[in-house]
Amino acid sequence: MNRMIKAFALPTLGLALTGLPAFSQDHPDQDRHDQAQSQDRHDNGTYRHHDEWKKGSTIQHEDWNRGDRLDYRQNHLRRPPQGHEWRQIDGNYVLANRDGRIVSTQPASRDHGHDEHPR
Repeated sequence: MNRMIKAFALPTLGLALTGLPAFSQDHPDQDRHDQAQSQDRHDNGTYRHHDEWKKGSTIQHEDWNRGDRLDYRQNHLRRPPQGHEWRQIDGNYVLANRDGRIVSTQPASRDHGHDEHPR
């Protein structure tokens, strides 16, 4: 009886040990899901082009809310008109009013010492 247990236990143990790395690896779908969730919650500053963010269009509240408010002076941007503010979203500077109507967009500078002017 003891031999029979050993005969089945050793191969079973070996099989279990060889399968452990497969269980410990991250699943690619889970990574994409985690990244999507973190992007939904907050902007990570990585530049992404948005064709829909044009002068006169309206930015979605979800996009606007995950952006960071900016000091226009510190970021070398023009002073926003009354009732407007600058936000950095997906590596873009976006100037919009309270209703989300976009006035200007431009790629954010990486060094904050740029001489570019907003579009």
